[in-house]
Amino acid sequence: MRFAHRHLLGIEHLSQSDITAILDLAETYVELNRQSAKHSDVLAGLTQINMFFENSTRTQASFELAGKRLGADVMNMAMQASSIKKGETLIDTAMTLNAMHPDLLVVRHPQSGAVDLLAQKVNCAVLNAGDGRHEHPTQALLDALTIRRAKGRLHRLSIAICGDVAHSRVARSNLILLGKMENRIRLIGPPTLVPPHFREFGAEVFDDMREGLRDVDVVMMLRLQRERMDGGFIPSEREYYHRFGLDNEKLALARPDAIVMHPGPMNRGVEIDGTLADDINRSVIQEQVEMGVAVRMAAMELLARNLRSEAA
Repeated sequence: MRFAHRHLLGIEHLSQSDITAILDLAETYVELNRQSAKHSDVLAGLTQINMFFENSTRTQASFELAGKRLGADVMNMAMQASSIKKGETLIDTAMTLNAMHPDLLVVRHPQSGAVDLLAQKVNCAVLNAGDGRHEHPTQALLDALTIRRAKGRLHRLSIAICGDVAHSRVARSNLILLGKMENRIRLIGPPTLVPPHFREFGAEVFDDMREGLRDVDVVMMLRLQRERMDGGFIPSEREYYHRFGLDNEKLALARPDAIVMHPGPMNRGVEIDGTLADDINRSVIQEQVEMGVAVRMAAMELLARNLRSEAA
């Protein structure tokens, strides 16, 4: 199982075989995580530092759990109260980290490209846990694993990505990954949240949700990212839910076995009906959370193998 990358900064530079390698290894960790003894020693002796310049519950907890289950020494740095607030630059932070000799650095940052900049300045492997509107590679990989397990394949599916595409790094990473795996992708939302240039990814764009959902295999809802909005992108949450919120009536237009996804956190009654989100027959939202730990374990193991081969 070969993965010829020093870092995991995005989906853009991954091949089909790279993606498959991560997902196949993650499958083994799904099984491990369901056992009473969940620990491995593949990262024993290695140090993992989690640096989250933006608040996160799911992603940070998932990476922390993944590292600990693999036997790494895991440290979380509270960046909201760090030297960055005192005027330290990202380059200064990178130099400080280098002096600590970490092996794996997990970074989330509000600015697109910041994680890539850090990766150029440190000697360890860097995993992008989300940078601005750019990419969130492990979210796309866990979504891919969830789809593959539910559908039995990850190609030639019809997949609808609905909602705030414009501000979503999750949407961008999924567009790239699902496109590489030869799926048909539809983007659904108001023109303010799904600009026409997204057609460049090879996706169809719909501003009518009922038309867009017709006969799709997967419905992926997105969170309204108000913290990245600087204007009136939607008239009101009530109107948005009426037109673009997922409920049983709209879902009935998709295939009878279509699955429902959401990267979380959800705004119930805005992006998705709460009852539908909890419907174990249609929703795989909880499975996404479970797959997140397994995918991050797999990604860190593959990067750690490369670190050790370099050291040897």
